[in-house]
Order: sequence, then structure tokens, then C-alpha cells
Amino acid sequence: MVNRDSLDDLAHRITSLLPDHMQQMQDDLESNIHSLLQNTLTKMNLVTREEFDVQTALLERTREKLEILEQRLTELEKDKP
Repeated sequence: MVNRDSLDDLAHRITSLLPDHMQQMQDDLESNIHSLLQNTLTKMNLVTREEFDVQTALLERTREKLEILEQRLTELEKDKP
């Protein structure tokens, strides 16, 4: 998931685009935009880069084990009379 600082920064950037006369509502809008962004990103079921990297490494190890097992199976099939 996106970290809190990134969401805060994005919410602040969005509210800074408002016209000057609306800047008084900036804090409320920032809070609402932050919540909206957080909820939307949560619904998207995103994972962090760390989680992605862990799963990638796990998949890589699984592939290596599968290749070893396939080689063993091929050797056993060759040895069968």
C-alpha cells in the first residue's frame, strides 16, 4: 500500500490547486481527500513493493525446485526398463 506521507502529500497537492477563496476549507478538504484516496487504494487491493518482492523471490525458488524435480523425473524415466 502507499505510505501515509505519500497520501498526505497528494492530498495537500490537490487542495493547493484550489482557488484562494477556498483555501480556508483546505484542512477539511485535505482530510476528506486523504480518506477518499486511502479508501480507494484499499479497495484496489494493492500490495507494497516489499510484499511484491517477497512473493517474487518465493516464486523464483519454487520454479528452481520445480526444475530440479523435472530433471529428476526425466532421469528416473530414462532408467526405467
